[in-house]
Amino acid sequence: MYPPSRKDFISLTLNDPHSHTYNNGKHRRQSCWRKWKQLSRLQRSLILFLLALLLIFGLLSYPSMTEQWRGFSDREDWLELNDREVKDIPPEVKSVLYQAEAKAPPPVAGPHMGPAVDPDAGADAVVGPRAPNVPILAKPPIKNKTFPNKRGPPSLPKDGNISDTVGRKKQVQEVVQDEEGEEVDKEKKIVSWRGALIEADQATEPPPSTNEKEAAAPPAPANPGDPVPPEVSTGAVDRLEAVRDAFRHAWKGYKEYAWGHDELKPISRSFGEWFGLGLTLIDSLDTMWILGLKEEFAEAKDWVEKELSFDKNVDVNLFETTIRILGGLLSTYHLTGDQLFLEKAKDLGSRLMPAFKTPSKIPFSDVNIGKGIAHPPRWTSDSTLAEVTSIQLEFRELSRLTQEPQYQEAVNEVMRLVHKLPGKRDGLVPMFINTNSGQFTHKGVFTLGARADSYYEYLLKQWIQGGKAEDDLLEDYLQAVEGVKKHLVRQTGPSRLTFVGELSHSRFNPKMDHLVCFLPGTLALGAHNGLPGDHMDLAVQLMETCHQMYQQMETGLSPEIVHFSMQASDGPNLIVKPADRHNLLRPETVESLFYMYRFTKDPKYRDWGWDILLSFNNYTKVPGGGYTSINNVRDPVNPGPRDKMESFFLGETLKYLYLLFSDDTELLSLDKYIFNTEAHALPIWPSPPK
Repeated sequence: MYPPSRKDFISLTLNDPHSHTYNNGKHRRQSCWRKWKQLSRLQRSLILFLLALLLIFGLLSYPSMTEQWRGFSDREDWLELNDREVKDIPPEVKSVLYQAEAKAPPPVAGPHMGPAVDPDAGADAVVGPRAPNVPILAKPPIKNKTFPNKRGPPSLPKDGNISDTVGRKKQVQEVVQDEEGEEVDKEKKIVSWRGALIEADQATEPPPSTNEKEAAAPPAPANPGDPVPPEVSTGAVDRLEAVRDAFRHAWKGYKEYAWGHDELKPISRSFGEWFGLGLTLIDSLDTMWILGLKEEFAEAKDWVEKELSFDKNVDVNLFETTIRILGGLLSTYHLTGDQLFLEKAKDLGSRLMPAFKTPSKIPFSDVNIGKGIAHPPRWTSDSTLAEVTSIQLEFRELSRLTQEPQYQEAVNEVMRLVHKLPGKRDGLVPMFINTNSGQFTHKGVFTLGARADSYYEYLLKQWIQGGKAEDDLLEDYLQAVEGVKKHLVRQTGPSRLTFVGELSHSRFNPKMDHLVCFLPGTLALGAHNGLPGDHMDLAVQLMETCHQMYQQMETGLSPEIVHFSMQASDGPNLIVKPADRHNLLRPETVESLFYMYRFTKDPKYRDWGWDILLSFNNYTKVPGGGYTSINNVRDPVNPGPRDKMESFFLGETLKYLYLLFSDDTELLSLDKYIFNTEAHALPIWPSPPK
């Protein structure tokens, strides 16, 4: 029998004045921890999982809530602009600005568009994207919005071709303010692709489409001091000054960030070297003289006199050095009469002569101007045909000036060899020639684009330079034009645009380089010098096609290469593949526009050139100075600057634009001067006595 159990505790019941009972027995209050421990393991795991899930959802929702409130705050800040800023805008302009604001698409956010950076505010300052020329009040940033009609990312558009019917997207320019409310960016700028910054000229805006031109009257300038758009621009004076302004802006960047070096990198504000010979500076000398930029010319001349030396252990390309540096020095000598430039040209010419010491007399592509040793490229013993047949104008002129026949004899021998070589097709020549055998290689491929283009140009120009006395050159040129018309000229299916394609082993390829746009000007020059009239007819047709290569692009700038549709359908005429959409600030189209206007006086050629200049200002102009080549002419929002300004932009493109807009036909008269393939003017020799 078990004894009764003992109680080890005493139970007390206490009453407080308010009749609340406190029991220290088995009904006493348990702690939270004790309750937690009484739960099963499954229950505890389930509760922990739910708590973790709630925590994750809370963290994910926090940024969006913060961003939403921040957007409301930004909008309120924008609405509270001070009265001074609003009053600064004339009443007649406000309606135009608000209309532009209503039509403008929101800024794009995404991996292809870097943050907008104000260079004056530091590398970390971020502003919104801006349009070329509409000074509108700043709106709050709208995150994660895209254009409703934008087809995929800029770098991978569908079908390799954006619809030509889509109008060029216009952005809205903003006035950037610092913390004190002052305007940080006094100049009108647009940003911004991949962290880069592009400055818009206040006088420019993207050229409208044909439908837009027909549907609306030309807009008036926003302010009395602003230049008018191209549709209402009158006279040549404003346009000439616009070219000078463009040159000054490009030169400013070169002087500040690349002085004495070969090329400016305007985005990174640095320079690139090719030969280390001040390539851009020398290429620009005669342009500065023609444009009347005396101060800039004097500074450049001082550098040539004190700093330029060709006694360097450096390999240079024979062709590029000849057309840019030797041609630039000779042209500047003729324009100024200054012996300094002729002496420099003589020094360089003598250092290039070792290139002609080959078994075939066809020159090597590269020469060390310090050591006097020449060689072909490392990967081949071939030279391109354009390289060896587009140095004649310069070396012939050097012989005439120095009375040293060696220069002319060397380049004339090259032309004699090419004249009698087998492998041509109705005057068309292959792209490569071997420096050992002196024979064409890679036969069966014929193009007027890269590696062959200036061969045809120099056939005509040597004949003109020499007083029209060298019949072999004229014969080769006339035969080549007939070969072009027979084998390479075609028309598109939809709109009957005439273009020049390529031939590869009897197979036609409807591909045309922008380089081929030299041809309208060359054909017109030949017709002006008494060659058949149908050359001029073809020039007019090809000029229209080269214009459309600009007009049908969303930025108003031509791609490097275009393919043409020959199908009898209503599809696009021009097809631009993703790899071909870049623009290098090339001069060929404006070069031909210059010739066409000089010979026809048709004002449309000036208008087309003006549109091109506006597009350069809108999409390639960089704050701080300089212009940059771009990656994608089909995307005005993200053209993708390449951070490089080629020397030919100053040496050729702007020079031809200036000559196009000038009313002075005696300014480098085409009856007195011939231009080399780098736009350097050399005198036409008197006709020899018969």
